[in-house]
Amino acid sequence: MAEVGLKKWIITFTVITASLLELIDTTIVNVAIPQIQGNLGATLEDVAWLSTGYAVANVIILPMSGWLGSRFGRKNYFLTSIIVFTLVSFLCGNATSLNELILFRIIQGLAGGGLISTAQAILIETWPREDVGIATALFGLGAVVGPTVGPTIGGYILEIADWPWIFYVNIPVGILAAYCTITFIRETPKDGQGKPVDWWGIGLLAIAVGSLQTLLEKGESEDWFSTPYIIALAVTSVFGLLLFIWRETSTEFPIVNLRIMKKRSFSIGMFTSFILGFGLYGSVFVFPVFAQNLLGFTPLQTGKLFIAGGVCTISMMPFIGIMLKKGVPAQFMATGGMFLFFVFCWMLSKSTLASGTGDFFWPLVIRGFGMALLFVPLTTLAMQDLTGPEIGQGSGLNNMSRQLGGSFGIAALTTLIHVRAGFHRSNLLVNINEYNPVFTQKLKGLTSSFMAKGASFIDAKLMAMKAIEGSVIKQTMLLTYNDAYWVAGLIMLCSIPLLYLQKFKKNANIVTDAH
Repeated sequence: MAEVGLKKWIITFTVITASLLELIDTTIVNVAIPQIQGNLGATLEDVAWLSTGYAVANVIILPMSGWLGSRFGRKNYFLTSIIVFTLVSFLCGNATSLNELILFRIIQGLAGGGLISTAQAILIETWPREDVGIATALFGLGAVVGPTVGPTIGGYILEIADWPWIFYVNIPVGILAAYCTITFIRETPKDGQGKPVDWWGIGLLAIAVGSLQTLLEKGESEDWFSTPYIIALAVTSVFGLLLFIWRETSTEFPIVNLRIMKKRSFSIGMFTSFILGFGLYGSVFVFPVFAQNLLGFTPLQTGKLFIAGGVCTISMMPFIGIMLKKGVPAQFMATGGMFLFFVFCWMLSKSTLASGTGDFFWPLVIRGFGMALLFVPLTTLAMQDLTGPEIGQGSGLNNMSRQLGGSFGIAALTTLIHVRAGFHRSNLLVNINEYNPVFTQKLKGLTSSFMAKGASFIDAKLMAMKAIEGSVIKQTMLLTYNDAYWVAGLIMLCSIPLLYLQKFKKNANIVTDAH
């Protein structure tokens, strides 16, 4: 039964606020890694597990969230997730060792995974069927903007306070969300209570998805399949996934209802959500690294660049919901979003070493519009045929698909950057020889410049060669990042035909009878 009046808006505010806690924490920690590393005396490889542990725990719990909400009641599960997330945020800020902090981040990831999917299911139930597009748009504000503004918020906090405050800021927000949940959100039936627990399904899910996520998070830094434990993770994830699918399709009470994959719109929608995650998280990862490592921007400068695009996304979301309500096909809007994302990538691929903050304003604004046109229509298309308890299950699987898409995006683009760097460097070094008049002229000019500053001829020539080497490195990385932008854009563009394999509906509404 849908809510009306002020209560509907309070519930909407509550679930969006709670989901933002999880989504912002996905990326906010990244900017604090150097401080945490220095404060706790950890290596960069060890401290990276703060992000890896959170992501692994998050992606394991997402597909289970529908079952947990059904077994314990959606309100109870949502409230428990908020309380645990808030308490563990306090413990993260008070951690005295890296092992403690990693443990608390894993627990935080488990609680956070329950927030996002359950929040979406509650929101869909709260709004009338004819307004579900608007509800999905409101939820999309957090899902798209959260990961984008996380580094910005983290940068601001670190300007005025120490790293524990990136966790402490969750506490007042969590308390407010818990209070509103207790006061305004209705209880839901505990449909799964009394039924057998699929422990084999839980174990196989944790093994399969956990191994896959860890593989994606650590593969590049461990040189992929040259490392034995990465090979073990790959084998475990494949066999674990096959056994999990067999188990869930053969048991009477599965932990994840994979039978909803028979619905074409949902199965295709999971893949398009995967592509959305690839673009959303991949671009959020690549652009800051490019801006800071190559162009010399500070984390705060980089974070500020995303603000304009975030404002565009926020401004567009309500209009997207209204257009869906009026019957504009979701496929058309998603097509526009994918094309705009391609334009964003194409514009970034034209970057030079002289590019400044002003050169990225319009590309990131276009990305903001594109993401607004993608999230709501893609979610609507994926969920349009689901009914009753399938909504909670579908929400969890769809969100997991987006998260895995992000992990694949980061892993694939990182590997591409590594491979293409060698290719471009080899091509550039072909021109570094004494038979190239451009090179010899540049070398003579630099040598003369250093000699004019008091260096001997030999030292000046060595300094000139080092300067040229520095230029080669920068040009190599510039060409490599431009390749990464092209690949991300082309993947999004080539995914457009998938949209038209899903059903058209005059009003793309989701059936919301969750009981």
